[in-house]
Amino acid sequence: MSDFTVATMSSSLSESADSASMPPTEQPPLTPADRGPCAYPLVGKVAVVTAASRGIGRAVARRLAADGAAVVVNWHTSATAAREVVAGIADAGGRAVAVRADLGDRGGPEALFTAAEETFGGVDILVNNAGITAVAPTADLDEDTFDRLFAVNVRGTFLALRLAARRLRDGGRIVNISTGYTLATYPNVGVYAGTKAAVEQMARSLSRELGPRRITVNTVLPGLVDTDGLSADVRANLDAFVAATPLGRIGEARDIADVVAFLAGDDARWVTGQAIVAAGGLV
Repeated sequence: MSDFTVATMSSSLSESADSASMPPTEQPPLTPADRGPCAYPLVGKVAVVTAASRGIGRAVARRLAADGAAVVVNWHTSATAAREVVAGIADAGGRAVAVRADLGDRGGPEALFTAAEETFGGVDILVNNAGITAVAPTADLDEDTFDRLFAVNVRGTFLALRLAARRLRDGGRIVNISTGYTLATYPNVGVYAGTKAAVEQMARSLSRELGPRRITVNTVLPGLVDTDGLSADVRANLDAFVAATPLGRIGEARDIADVVAFLAGDDARWVTGQAIVAAGGLV
């Protein structure tokens, strides 16, 4: 099993010397008044969200917690960021733990599921958000980068899916994060898109295997999303991408989190084996 740390939040956190006071969340979770009569559709559920310390993963963790789920916030290199996510969830009245695990390592998913089971009693929802990107012409892409892309994006997701198939509670939800690049043709992202296409196909197959247990398996395909992972080249051409997007802007992390929350809830009980595009019409 990979080395990991777990941090629970009540009013404060302490993990290392850099665990000073935490800033407030940038976008506080919606309150019950904002949400309508069914404010907490995931009460009693436990979610594991990989790569949840920033970007889409952070937004997903916050949204699922706002919906009532207890959340395992996975991080690998961003301890402080993960603690901030957990702190924000706790401040809003939710429950969360931060768990360090490398999803490219065989013990990574095991660490997450074990932490969820020991802390909250089991796992109902798995969101496979962890992944890395490489943007380069095929002629320039080195073999080490190729191997790392497949190790994290494909092997890492496979390990998490396999463990979920064994340990997710019946009636659970699996949501994978892919990319709109699997449906469009762009230069310099062929290998990255190939890894995500593999994830989509694994999800379709697994949906057939887990259907008898009422576990749904779906994949969300974001378009451009404004996170710190957006490349400099894309940022330099944002106006062109916005102009090409029917809804007139690029995505925000919470746009994707809202789709994930739908798939994680009971309203999506009849949706499985699907690849759902959330790209504002760009793809």
